Order: sequence, then C-alpha cells, then structure tokens
Amino acid sequence: MAIYHLSIKIITRGKGKSAVAAAAYRSGTTIKNEYDGMIHDYSRKGGIVHTEILLPENAPSEYADRSALWDAVEKAERYKTAQLAREIEIALPAELTRGQNIALARKYVKENFTDAGMCADVCIHDKKDGNPHAHIMLTMRPIDKDGKWGQKSRTVNGQKIPTVDWNERAKAEDWRKAWAADCNAALRENGHNVIVDHRSYERQGIEQIPTVHLGPAAFQMEKRGIATERGNLNRRIEVTNQRLRQLKARIAKLQAWLKEEAVHAEPPALADVVTKILSQRAQAGKSDRYQTIANLKAAAKMFNFLQENEIKDMAELEEKVKSMYAKQYDIRDKLKPMERRLKTLDEHIQQADMYMEHRAIYRQYQEQKPKKQAAFAEKHHAQTTLFEAAERYLKGVMNGRTSLPIKAWKAERVELTAEKSRLNQDYASLKAEVHEVEQIRRSVYSIMREQTQRAVPTRG
Repeated sequence: MAIYHLSIKIITRGKGKSAVAAAAYRSGTTIKNEYDGMIHDYSRKGGIVHTEILLPENAPSEYADRSALWDAVEKAERYKTAQLAREIEIALPAELTRGQNIALARKYVKENFTDAGMCADVCIHDKKDGNPHAHIMLTMRPIDKDGKWGQKSRTVNGQKIPTVDWNERAKAEDWRKAWAADCNAALRENGHNVIVDHRSYERQGIEQIPTVHLGPAAFQMEKRGIATERGNLNRRIEVTNQRLRQLKARIAKLQAWLKEEAVHAEPPALADVVTKILSQRAQAGKSDRYQTIANLKAAAKMFNFLQENEIKDMAELEEKVKSMYAKQYDIRDKLKPMERRLKTLDEHIQQADMYMEHRAIYRQYQEQKPKKQAAFAEKHHAQTTLFEAAERYLKGVMNGRTSLPIKAWKAERVELTAEKSRLNQDYASLKAEVHEVEQIRRSVYSIMREQTQRAVPTRG
C-alpha cells in the first residue's frame, strides 16, 4: 500500500560529510573526490535500479556527469563547515510499476527543483521488499547565466540576505505538499484508488499517533521475525492508537448523551450541563470528587467564565482556547524581528561609539611622520585596531552614506525597547490568562469525562 514519506536533510562538511561520497553511495558508483583526494567505491552496492542527473537550463553540460557535478560543488565551497548539498528522500508508491515511478520522480524533481535552478542527482532504490524509494541530491548554490556558481547570500546593511528562497521554512511544506499531489495524480491516472497525505495526523484531524519509518535494515529484520527497536516502538504506538480509538468512541457516546439531554430546540449551555451533573450527583448522596480538583472559588470562576464568554458547548470552549493561543503566537511573532533589530542596533551603536572614542588617536597616528608612525602605532595598538575594526564595520552598514545616524539609531532603539516592553507585558498577561483558562478547561473536561464513565455502561 502506498505510504507517504518525505525527509529532508543537509549534507554538511562540518559534520565530516562529503557530497562526492554521498553521490557515490546512492548511485552505487566509484568517484574520486578531487577536493581531498579520497576515492569512494560503492560499485558493489545492490538494489539501485535507476540513476540520472537533471540540470537547469543555465548549468554547464559537463555537470550531466555525476563526478564532474559533485567535484565542482566541493571545489566551490571553501569553508570547513560548508553546506554541500540537500538530500530529499521519498517513498515511491508500491502500486506503480518501475517505469511509472521513474516518470513520477522525474516529473516531481523537474517541476520543484531543476526548474527553480537546482542541479538534481536522482537515484532510485528497490530491493523488491515493498519499499521502493528515491534519493534526490540537490545543489545549494544558484548557477549564474554564465554557468558559474553564484553566491548563497549577499550582505545588505550589515545583514546576510539569501539570494534564493530554497532555505525558507515554507519551501519544505511546499515540496511535501507537491509530492503528495504528484503521487495521488499518478496513482489515479494508473487506476489505483489510493491516496496519500503530506499532513500529520494532527493536521488531518485524525486522533492517531504516527508510526516511525523503519528503514530498509529494520524492515528486513522485522520481515525475518527479528524484533527491532523501531519495530517495538511501532507496536507500542499501535496499542496506544487502539486506546485512542476507544476513547474517541466514548466521546461520541457522550455527545449522543448530551443531545438526548436537550429539552428545547436550543441545546443547554455547557455551564448548565455541568451544574446539572453536579446537582444530580449531590442528590444521589455521592461524594463530590470535583472538590478534589478545585476549590469552590475555582468552580465559581469556571461558571462565570463560561457564562461571560457565552460558551455553550465543548467546541466553543476549545475555540476560545485556540483564539487565545493565536493571540499569544501573534505577539511572539512580533517580538522575534523586534529582538533581532534591537540586537543589530546595539551592534551599530557599540561600533559607532568605538569609532568616535578612538577617532582622535587614529588621526594623530595618520599625522605622524613615517619614521615615527610605527612607534606610535605600537604604543596605541589597541586604540588603532579597535578604530579600524569599527570603521570597516560601519562602512558595510552605511552603504555609501557619509554621516553616522547615531541619534536615529538610539531613537529607534528607545522606541523599539518601549514597544518590546509593552508586548512582553501583553504576552505575560495573556500567558497567565491562557493558563487560567486551561485550568478551567481541564476542570470541565474532568467533570464531563467522569460523567461519561458513569453514563456509559460497560459490557461484560
């Protein structure tokens, strides 16, 4: 049965990885890494049924050779911590033939990656164990019109700005969504009544915990009857999912019970339902367990909250909590860029103060006669070094302007600090309110859940 699986990772030199080694392994070939002289031989690796290189329009034709492509990538990166490639691993639908899966993978890669300017190395693995999948290695740098590697980012006003949008978080969601759409289209076109969904169970509204991907090694071990850590985890998850399904059935019975309790066309308010439950239990002489959950003051607060907000049912209570969380997230999203800007302003102001503090000494240094300059520089080494560092920094920030806008920076900082303080107060206040409402929600659920256990008879 078709499953949805798409994982994304970065191959980084800083973690001891090599794009050449990764490409050789996934393609089952032998490639020499010209960057470090190492030869990576994976020619004996099995299960590789198809490999190909897909290039954007402006890529040099020699990059159609796997060795040339990844050697060029290695040479283009100078730093020991460089990000060399992005790898996307996708599970191919087992219902499709090999030719159909190759066409599907090619279409997905072209529309989402090579058309955007990336070089793609596609390797399809299939050991006929029901787990066909593809490894897609992608270049990280754009390619200029002249076929040369471009920059990953550029500096604007002292800040690094990406030259492409490939690393934006939203892109991962776009790629995941596109893969689900392409899979479903291919399955439908080839007569299979199966669909996959890129969304998590939570986003689909499915009360179920997802199992973990076994991977080829664990899959084979489980197939031979050997228990693995991931297999055991999946079995525990399945037990939990069974309990979740049972709980969902109980909630459905509760909803049916609430519907039967309605006397008028309009259902009773949630506060009235809770009051009725407590009243019935008190009349029956039962001990009031709610007293162990919260005191009378908290109970009064719960009822007042439900009535003041005109909350009539569980759905409205959940919606109220969600709206409060949304406001909390909105404030947090406003604070993040504000904090980044304040950090930048602090650096601007610190460097400007250093520039102004040591400017007079540096002028004296420049006015010294050549024979005396070295002695003066040695005596005032710290001041001249700090001045030169501040000057270099400010030149990058000023972007051609001649006068330092220190007053404007400080005024902006004061304004942003005040706004940040206000938002922090709002956030703290809302956080406390959310905590209070969460307690109310838990109290309501506790009463309703206990009543469900009492109202729904168990079968022997």
